[in-house]
Amino acid sequence: MLRVLLKGNHKSWDEYLPHVEFAYNRGVHRTTMQSPFKVVYGFNPLTPFDLIPLPLDTSFIHKKRVSRSEFVKKLHERVRNQIENQVKVYAAKGNRGRKELVLNKRDWV
Repeated sequence: MLRVLLKGNHKSWDEYLPHVEFAYNRGVHRTTMQSPFKVVYGFNPLTPFDLIPLPLDTSFIHKKRVSRSEFVKKLHERVRNQIENQVKVYAAKGNRGRKELVLNKRDWV
């Protein structure tokens, strides 16, 4: 992403790095189906393109009376399960067509 933005101007990479990091952390990843920012903090940050005003009530209590920490713990559990499912899918695709090799004692390897 950084290389595309620089377009050969390699001396000013440090000016672009915060923007690239923000874009990467706000993008949805295929494995988790969430953005890294949302996985860590429980919400996506606002951008200049978000034209909705900020909510007046900035408390960390959700409508269901679940504390912010419980919300983030449940989010992390869902993301962990999603990652484990994706790993199984990747393993199944990677191991397709392979034979399981069972070695016994005294087998020549």
